Amino acid sequence: MTDATRTDEPDFQTLSITVTGDDRPGVTGTLLGALSGFGAEVLDIQQVVVQGHLTLTVLLRPGANVEQLRDAAAVAAHRLGVDLRVVEGTGDNRRSRQGRAAVVVLGAPLRASAVSLVTSRIAEHGANIDRIRRLSRYPVTTVEFDISGADVASLRTELALVATSEGIDIAVAPGGLARRGRRLVVLDVDSTLIQQEVIELLAAHSGREAEVAEVTARAMAGELDFEESLRARVTTLAGLPASVLDDVRDAVVLTPGARTLVRTLKRLGFTVGLVSGGFIEIVGALADDLGIDHARANRLEIEDGHLTGRVVGEVVDRAGKARALREFAEQEGLPLSRTVAIGDGANDLDMLDIAGLGVAFNAKPIVQEQAQTSVNVPYLDSVLYLLGLSREEIEEADLDDGTPTQAPPVPHAGH
Repeated sequence: MTDATRTDEPDFQTLSITVTGDDRPGVTGTLLGALSGFGAEVLDIQQVVVQGHLTLTVLLRPGANVEQLRDAAAVAAHRLGVDLRVVEGTGDNRRSRQGRAAVVVLGAPLRASAVSLVTSRIAEHGANIDRIRRLSRYPVTTVEFDISGADVASLRTELALVATSEGIDIAVAPGGLARRGRRLVVLDVDSTLIQQEVIELLAAHSGREAEVAEVTARAMAGELDFEESLRARVTTLAGLPASVLDDVRDAVVLTPGARTLVRTLKRLGFTVGLVSGGFIEIVGALADDLGIDHARANRLEIEDGHLTGRVVGEVVDRAGKARALREFAEQEGLPLSRTVAIGDGANDLDMLDIAGLGVAFNAKPIVQEQAQTSVNVPYLDSVLYLLGLSREEIEEADLDDGTPTQAPPVPHAGH
């Protein structure tokens, strides 16, 4: 590196030039064009536009041309009709501290009081906000804070209290390279990928839906052993013709945003899996329809064209879901730190715990209390914001390949 480009000395002279005003094409080019004839080095440049208002800052190493650069910037700003601020200083921007993290805040609506509490807690934690950007404006408002100097585990605990008190969702995840690269995303199915519980749809054909629904609710809340409750519920299906499976496949309704979530993950080169305490006869068809890579669920026993009221093989329970996630990750050559698990019930807790990011989606209270992150808006593709993707990026990708994009309804205030 030559002397002209060395910026590690702490006392070299710098010039910070900031312009603010109405945004329009050509502002950046005009300003830098005016500064280009003086041999100055660009050390940093950042720009943000909010509601058509531009803020552009250029950090220069000016050499011996400070006054000429000041004058040139003033002429360019006058011609552009923008305000100008020039500050002399020394040294480059300080290096960001260790402990990089991404704090993603979702609200519908996202109130100023909630954002104030989030930022105050980050400061009290001793972390610094290095960058803020909006990821979505609908159907929820999502803002991402890029911070440094954080302890992810303790900050997650501190911000969980804010999320509860303010009725918003907050995710805290390691930043830097941990935020990038291929991942495995594993979803629960019933009441996560789809809006119903498949066992209840099946039980409706035997007239015992209410009975089964009550047992299901207790199992998902962690009040009953899952395997025992599953076997008890499946017995109510004994004698039903196997054709009811076709009826249930047709009756299944995806959660809003499910197709967008899977489609976007696949575009990113991610691997997607389904792990369910339900039945492979339904889950497998969903996986095929959505182009999902892995699927694991229980299998119903069928004899002479009728359900026997029993399941075949090992039951996929709480431990079985976590085991499936591990196996999928091993098959894909990915560490658990690069996995995401999404679920709503108590039998998802082990899976959510071992994943690099565990997301409780509109989950039971016991799950929200123990999961790393909760999402309480009814749109499954909101999980994409937790991974740092913006709504605009998702919709642009749909537009590029001709996928119809339909804006979801804007939710009412609160959850």
